[in-house]
Amino acid sequence: MTVSAFLAALASEGPPAERVKDMALYGWLIGSWETDTLHHRDDGTVEKWPGEIHFAWVLEGRAIQDLWIRPRRPEPSTMYGTTLRVFDPEIDGWHIIWSDPLNQDYSRQIGRAEGKDIVQIGEDSRGMKTRWRFTEITADSFHWIGEERASDGDPWRMSWEHFAHRTAP
Repeated sequence: MTVSAFLAALASEGPPAERVKDMALYGWLIGSWETDTLHHRDDGTVEKWPGEIHFAWVLEGRAIQDLWIRPRRPEPSTMYGTTLRVFDPEIDGWHIIWSDPLNQDYSRQIGRAEGKDIVQIGEDSRGMKTRWRFTEITADSFHWIGEERASDGDPWRMSWEHFAHRTAP
């Protein structure tokens, strides 16, 4: 199978009619985005990079997949990962599976709406508790906040932020 045949089988134009409402929580993200990324290090310093994100319908429109790339291409990547988001009516939530093979970074979360935000809670491959939030959501921008903690009793610590602006539908 060629790459183009694989991509044609993976990609979808949108969700099936019976799933449109369920897919709305993340469906607005479909398209391409540029991001300014901040890494809040343990020592209090902050690193900054430009990045890009691309969201698409996949698996006959039953899932949304994205690519998060830092820095923007054509610069050499320091992060190149993908998320698969699948709605599960049994839990009225989304299964979120993140994978960045460049850094061997993996997370599994459950995502749901929380007020005007989208909140994903889970655990990463280091055993850290994770909370990833889409906030300040508009049609053309969002603020993504990545937080972590070692155990449920610890306070959340912000580790990453992405300030994203749409570049293409």
